[in-house]
Amino acid sequence: MNYYIITGASKGIGKAIAEELLQDESNYVIGVSRTNSINHKNYRFQPLDFSDLEGVEHNLHKIFTPLKDADRLVLINNAGVLGDIGYVGEQLPNDLFKFVMDVNVVVPAIFMNTFLQVYHKQPCPKVIVNISSGAGKYPIDGWASYCASKAALDMLSLTVQKEQEVRHAKVKVFSLSPGVVDTGMQEQIRESNATQFSAVEKFRQYKTSGELSAPEAVGQKIVKFLHETDKYDDIILSVRDM
Repeated sequence: MNYYIITGASKGIGKAIAEELLQDESNYVIGVSRTNSINHKNYRFQPLDFSDLEGVEHNLHKIFTPLKDADRLVLINNAGVLGDIGYVGEQLPNDLFKFVMDVNVVVPAIFMNTFLQVYHKQPCPKVIVNISSGAGKYPIDGWASYCASKAALDMLSLTVQKEQEVRHAKVKVFSLSPGVVDTGMQEQIRESNATQFSAVEKFRQYKTSGELSAPEAVGQKIVKFLHETDKYDDIILSVRDM
């Protein structure tokens, strides 16, 4: 059995990946999110609020359970938040930065750490995919906390892969940007104020001109990528290049 642990699996890209994987009876998915929207015999839902770090720590044992029959183990850190849009120094609450970093960086790091600790002795191939963003590679005004968090996730992925290579472990780590996808995050972006995000009109045009990718299409591409990870040597990747 191939086991996939997916965060943020109740909607958007995470749900699309889970539903695509569940079409194959040899796959089993553990979905970790605040709510559940999937009902399948090969799917287990684990409720969790990623902004509650104490709750995350207390529930890790329910997520990373012994999986002795695993032919393949995959962790997909998909859950993420944009946070409040606005300029640093102009009415942004200080706790915004902790919230965004906790959800986008700290929890993925905790999940990676626990995944590798629990399953390191199992001989099967192991893959970690962190869902990143182009925003981690260039600055976008009004998105300081989000851009910083995704840049940190990219470097976390690079460093963990380097460590696994030093240990000669059968682990591959990737940081994957999905592109501009028609999710709830895009709705939040379109509703922002142009005085706090200068490119808001461009993002509104993405929607009206049909340039947003459907979550289902992106989910299919990511699942195809998951079946071909041995082909990739680069760690920082984009779905748009696949």
